Order: sequence, then structure tokens, then C-alpha cells
Amino acid sequence: MSIKAASRYAKSLIDLASEQNVLEQVKHDMVLFEEVVDSHRELEAILKNPIVPLDKKSGIIKDLFGAHIHDISARFFQLVVSKGRSSILFEVAKQFVKQYQVMKGIVTAEVTSATALTADAKASIQAIVKREMQANEVVIKETVDANLIGGLVLKVGDKQFDASIAGSLNKLKKEFAQGIA
Repeated sequence: MSIKAASRYAKSLIDLASEQNVLEQVKHDMVLFEEVVDSHRELEAILKNPIVPLDKKSGIIKDLFGAHIHDISARFFQLVVSKGRSSILFEVAKQFVKQYQVMKGIVTAEVTSATALTADAKASIQAIVKREMQANEVVIKETVDANLIGGLVLKVGDKQFDASIAGSLNKLKKEFAQGIA
């Protein structure tokens, strides 16, 4: 239910920011808000806590972000808090970024590999994903997981391509188990 509401709020903010020709600045603000809340979970707890008065929540947001964000973003945050919907602000920021990326044709590719990717490997992955997903831009989020032994796991949206040695070993293990049973 809150994701639906957050999605609507995000859509309204995108429309307003586009209309005012400040979409890029507001997107930057939503990314900043998302990063700050993500790295300071106590802020999210405060925003979701119904016992904390609305004016306190509003003051905290104003103190943390007021000088660093566009006026439209600041007024939007104040409006959402004043309506008693501060609990969904973090989700609104995430939905805003998702909707912005869809609107601009930006695809996020999550790559998990056994070692850090080289610049050439990143470029190759970006080119392949860009071609296959018909995207304007590809953003790579890289994670290193030594448990993969070698290779990589590529995840784009709800699609996943597992070219890791650990994945191949698990697949082989399952095939042997089915063949023996």
C-alpha cells in the first residue's frame, strides 16, 4: 500500500519538477535523500515513528537538507511531512529515482564478481546491456563476492545471468543429484 502511495507522490513530484524545468536538480535531491537515509537508518526510524511530532520531523529534514536541496524538494518534503506521510518519504525518493530512470531510458545492471571488474569488462557489460535492453544509458552497480570463485552474476531488472564458477558447480551438483535419485 505504501509503495503505491509513494509511487503516486513520486510521479507528482516528477511532473512538477519537469514543469518547472528543475528535474535534474530534484533528481539529485532525491538521490541525496536516499543515500543519507540509507546510511543513517535512525533517520528512517524517526520519520516512521508516529510518536515523534510532525514539527520535529519537519525541523530535522530542514536542518539536514534545507541548504543543500532545491526549493521544490524542500517544500515537497515539508508538504509530505505535514500530511502525516513522513513514513513513506524514503520510499518516495526511491520511486522517484526509479521513475526518472525509466523516463530517461537508464538501466541499472547489478554485477557481482569474484574480483573487481576492469574498465574494459565494465565497458563490455555496459555495451551488451545497452544493446539487449535498448537503453540510453547503463549504470553498473558492482559488488565483489569471493565466494563466486570466478566469473560473474549479472542482474538487470528481474533477469539474471549467472556465469560464475560457483553457480556452475551448484548447477552440476543438482544435475548429479537428479541423475542419482
